[in-house]
Amino acid sequence: MVEAAFSKGLDGVVADQSSICEIDGENGRLYYRGYSIEELAEKASFEEVTYLLLYDDLPTSDELRRFSERMRAGRRIPPEVMAMVRSFPRSAHPMELLQSVISYLSGYVQHRITHSATCNCRSTLHQVSQLATVVAAWKRFQEGREPVEPRDDLSHGANFLYMLSGKEPSEAEGRIMDSCLVLHAEHGFNASTFTARVVASTLSTCYCSISAAMGALYGSLHGGANERVMDMVEAIGSKENAARWVEQALERKEKIMGMGHREYRTKDPRSYVMERYLKELSERRNNTRSYDILKEVERVFGAKMESKGKPV
Repeated sequence: MVEAAFSKGLDGVVADQSSICEIDGENGRLYYRGYSIEELAEKASFEEVTYLLLYDDLPTSDELRRFSERMRAGRRIPPEVMAMVRSFPRSAHPMELLQSVISYLSGYVQHRITHSATCNCRSTLHQVSQLATVVAAWKRFQEGREPVEPRDDLSHGANFLYMLSGKEPSEAEGRIMDSCLVLHAEHGFNASTFTARVVASTLSTCYCSISAAMGALYGSLHGGANERVMDMVEAIGSKENAARWVEQALERKEKIMGMGHREYRTKDPRSYVMERYLKELSERRNNTRSYDILKEVERVFGAKMESKGKPV
């Protein structure tokens, strides 16, 4: 009997190529449509980058104005969907809500797009806008408060913060939130993208594809890794505890969240931008605890790997 060859985690298996995103893992570089992630995070709004990802190039000022009007007009969700968000179990995880609400939203649109060689999934742009409204509303329901209506005069990031708190964020806070969304907007043929493509290949709907992708994104080895980093910070508690915590985790052969990336042989290029924003916000709020803990974890982990001759 001949055993079939397989690649664990599909390592080295090429399913397709992306013209949207380029990951240079050897040099720690990331590009959207040829634009570096550092440049986009610094100079472009989330709405501009959304246009770039959908239409191959950055918009002109007139194209951006019309596109932003479309995105902002789609922020409000139907009352029936809001009722579903209100009744969603409070013990549930927000990613479970997002996976469920995508399917629920599909029942309240006139254009249920079934994938084909000629379909136009860009027509479901409202999903990008409405998911921010869903998350903000759910968070407020969790706190026993009523949702805040979106504002059309704020950027995507600033409006999200406004819907969360009911207070207009500062210009710096809105800019940082927008940039963080830009950093997370695209990352090649990753697990959630692959999942969406598999579902789409059956000629299912756009909504089913994205709902399935949300399920993959939830995992702690994919999108859920960000949440695990925050759990780690709380578990460590203070900068002084970081070294011992890292040593104990390595002794138990546990993964140190945020350290190392499958795609990059050097530091993730997005992390430089995020680090700068965290430092800026921490100093503005006179609370650098999280920043100090993460920098100490990075220092200790790096020293441990260097002593073993391994890349960080």
